[in-house]
Amino acid sequence: MHMLPFFFRHYDAWIDRYILYDDGSTDGTLELLAAHPRVELRRFQRFVADSFVWSATLFQNNIWKEARGHADWAVVTAIDEHLYHPDMPSYLARCRDEGTTAIPALGFNMISEEFPAPGEYLARTRRYGSPDCLMSKLSILDPVAIEETHYWAGRHSAKPTGRVVYPSSDEVLNLHFKYLGRQNVEERHKLLLTGLGPSDNLNKLGEHYAWSRDELDAHWQKLTATAIDYLDPAVGFATHEKRWWRGQRRR
Repeated sequence: MHMLPFFFRHYDAWIDRYILYDDGSTDGTLELLAAHPRVELRRFQRFVADSFVWSATLFQNNIWKEARGHADWAVVTAIDEHLYHPDMPSYLARCRDEGTTAIPALGFNMISEEFPAPGEYLARTRRYGSPDCLMSKLSILDPVAIEETHYWAGRHSAKPTGRVVYPSSDEVLNLHFKYLGRQNVEERHKLLLTGLGPSDNLNKLGEHYAWSRDELDAHWQKLTATAIDYLDPAVGFATHEKRWWRGQRRR
């Protein structure tokens, strides 16, 4: 629930309709979502009985198809993922005019020692993050032109089919606001660990939720050491050379 106000503050300027899935929240999340006039709330279903991760992947590969005939763009994202462009509405209009149909975003793991204050706009106030190719996700797509997304677990890669046209340059960033306040992250990991199914545990999907404090500390130090201001002009192939949608880069 604590991330939802930041989420809506970021997206309300350019998202017309939200469809959000809840997995049995009891902390006030449902009431907060019900109060938002553009939210349709649905219950998350585990279509793969023994796996939260593969159940999520299944619906992520299909839920956006409901936008066909109703929206120019479908956005598939998570509450802690903030897709950033300095002028997203104008950029999306330009992509539409140029025939772009699939817009991957360059990923960052944002990090902050303290949890943000309630009124913050995170893309402005928490600008440091570690470039991460696993967070470079296909999140914005033309629901008519794209036939299938073929997301892998966590949407960390995709193999879209249909009329797939990527933008000539990558301007959208995925700011993954997960590592905000160390105690918050520890508590969040413990909660998410309880939601994994037997198959997830067997296949080590979501295994980072079981990290010890020392393991989390080591990862935190690594992120801190590699974090940069995501608005740094150097952001590009210098920070994100691996892009699953670009193939082998010619030097």
